[in-house]
Amino acid sequence: MRVLKILTILLLALSLISCSKKESSSRGGKANAEFSSSKDKELRKYNLNVKEKDVKKRTPCDIISFKQYLIDNYPAGNYLVNFDRTYTYNIPKPAVLYYKYKGTQYIFAVIAKSKKGERFIEADNVTGYESSFINLDSTKLGTAFFYLTLFDCDNNGDFSKVWEAEVPIHGGFNSMKMKIWKAQRIPYIQLDYEDGIISGHRNYNFFFVDSLRGKPHLMETYEGIVHKRTLADVNHDKYPDYYEYLYADSTDYIKQLDSIPFYWSKKKHLYITNRSRRWFRHY
Repeated sequence: MRVLKILTILLLALSLISCSKKESSSRGGKANAEFSSSKDKELRKYNLNVKEKDVKKRTPCDIISFKQYLIDNYPAGNYLVNFDRTYTYNIPKPAVLYYKYKGTQYIFAVIAKSKKGERFIEADNVTGYESSFINLDSTKLGTAFFYLTLFDCDNNGDFSKVWEAEVPIHGGFNSMKMKIWKAQRIPYIQLDYEDGIISGHRNYNFFFVDSLRGKPHLMETYEGIVHKRTLADVNHDKYPDYYEYLYADSTDYIKQLDSIPFYWSKKKHLYITNRSRRWFRHY
């Protein structure tokens, strides 16, 4: 009886050691994939090939060709992100905007790049409301740097990058739209990011103050429970301006106290206000 107990204990110990090794091996493989450039690209190519089989008709410059161009020309850990899901079970669409102008096919795209030295990000971890909290501590899931990027595509289906502009946020991407600033009739691209920290959203607006092919001017607007900044035309030039709002926040009420106009200084390359020389904003 005593021998049987000893054998049982030994078998149980061996079983635990075996499971531990398997778990360790599994974790190691996953960690390697998070840092492996070759595995990252292999997986993306495989997924793209699967999607390509479902496309009945192909055209030059289509989304399959564009994704293949990104895989071939961008390092591993750089991804075309998707729009946030409109509904729980719908298929998210890639964050691209096709725009034809003066006979040229342009493609605006939102690309997230992984910070060097950290694990590769996952596109799903930087999109939507829950990912907006990643700004508090993004190192465990990797740090994403967002870029609004403009490409053009010729009749042969060859892509080339025109410019890229960094978006100063790490997570919470929601959508992208092209709009017109009515005050000066200037087109701009608006990137909408959800922000759970301010209980609202942020818009990063890229204005084409010179031309479509010139690098755009960045201006941020946002709205939360006690945070608000709105688009304005303060000094009537080609650069967009805004009003920042001050609130009184207490346990009993939330009240708007004041609105402060900020305008773009071409000399300082900052947003400034006449209220105080010490107040300035970068975008």
